[in-house]
Amino acid sequence: MNVRVRCESSRADAEETYHMRNTKEKTMGKRYGYVRVSTNEQNEGRQMLAMNTVQVPKRNIYMDKQSGKDFERPMYQRMLKKMKTDDVLYIKSIDRLGRNYEEVLEQWRLLTKEKKIDIVVLDMPLLYTRRGKDLMGTFLSDIVLQVLSFVAENERKNIKERQKEGIEAARKRGVRFGRPRKPVPENFNQAYGRWVSGEITGREAAVQCNMPISSFYRCAGYMEER
Repeated sequence: MNVRVRCESSRADAEETYHMRNTKEKTMGKRYGYVRVSTNEQNEGRQMLAMNTVQVPKRNIYMDKQSGKDFERPMYQRMLKKMKTDDVLYIKSIDRLGRNYEEVLEQWRLLTKEKKIDIVVLDMPLLYTRRGKDLMGTFLSDIVLQVLSFVAENERKNIKERQKEGIEAARKRGVRFGRPRKPVPENFNQAYGRWVSGEITGREAAVQCNMPISSFYRCAGYMEER
């Protein structure tokens, strides 16, 4: 009799454990990963390795090669449509989500409050939204999120400023940007000289060189800069 009771008790415990595990797995939802690099030249290897480490299925990893200034990114938008309540989104760091302070906060709200998706920022465990859903946990997450989003946007501004300074410095050194110039006709220097001396008009010089007058004046401008 005691043996039968123990067996039935063990079976009930096993069924309860299975039910709890099954319920937990259902509650967890699917795992998604988002990877972003700003240009085709940048390597996404470290982010992809991080997604594999946390066992995000390859089919659920979405990647954009695009700036983080806004969220008009095709793969991010496609992922957004796929995710459902209780799914978990993994990102390597907050700046991979985006670099616009206000838009990052808005997307975070959209994901966690409206779509009820949990987010894991692998480089910042404090931002794991599944952990610490009490008032204090939410408060700490919000503070960390705002600080990191601010830092990400500041870095974007600094990058743009450094690019601008680099371009300006290159121009002062004589570096030219844009499409390469087309070679000028062989008789350009002769026609240019006659135009400068006032022998012919700019239109006549352009006709002699068989080129549009706008191109003639542009090339004449380059000559004057020398």
